[in-house]
Amino acid sequence: MEKEIPSIHPELEIVTSRIVNAARPKAYLAWADPDHLKNWWGPAGFSNTFFEFDFKVGGRWDFTMHGPEKGNYQNLCEFTRIEEPFLIAWTRISKPLFDVIVTFEEIDSDTTKVVFRQVFRTAEECNKIRPFVEDKNEENMDKLEAELKIM
Repeated sequence: MEKEIPSIHPELEIVTSRIVNAARPKAYLAWADPDHLKNWWGPAGFSNTFFEFDFKVGGRWDFTMHGPEKGNYQNLCEFTRIEEPFLIAWTRISKPLFDVIVTFEEIDSDTTKVVFRQVFRTAEECNKIRPFVEDKNEENMDKLEAELKIM
């Protein structure tokens, strides 16, 4: 699984990609290890409390994202596909409902392209959150890069 998954229905997807200065195994680990993931997951200013992170197909990821000003956002997901160090996929069980596919493409020994793809069931669901989630996903990738620097 070296190649990025092509977009089949762009109206149903929000895709964020970033080339990071980390070898593919390290980039993958930042997503697969809850001790790293909890440090960077979410937009700027958000923190997390992880209740469960059972990293296997069929395993659950249950967590709360804490907003910087107000609000706690419950999240429940189920892992659907794991191919180390190439791909991690999950389905959100809590709303908004969508599937996530994260791929890790080796550019060279110290550089990886990370593609974060959110796939919605309808264009309407996708377009409801697209206006604000694209910028927030970029903030998420900024936090990923900061975590990779200290790993």
